Amino acid sequence: MLKQFWNDDVGLVISAELVLVLTIAVLAMIVGLSEVAVAVNTELNDISNAIGHLNQTYRYTGFHASDNYKTKSTYAGSTWTDSFDDCDRNTSCDLVCGASPSTTNEKP
Repeated sequence: MLKQFWNDDVGLVISAELVLVLTIAVLAMIVGLSEVAVAVNTELNDISNAIGHLNQTYRYTGFHASDNYKTKSTYAGSTWTDSFDDCDRNTSCDLVCGASPSTTNEKP
């Protein structure tokens, strides 16, 4: 009986191979998902930078109508200028190491 047990290795190699293949697959999946998370965070940071760089200023002009130096009607214009906010030039992403800031006034 001991000789039969010693010679019976059915399933042993398949189990060892399966454990090795699954271990490699799980490790590869962890690394891949980590890289996907970094890429998604980088793209979301780019989107936030694009929204922060939107120009929100507006202006409309007034009019002035006169007839023989007499004012008939007048309407003053209006203006509003977007001021610089803290998040307008966000160039940092905490999960990405070594990210360099990009500015819009760089010359090629």
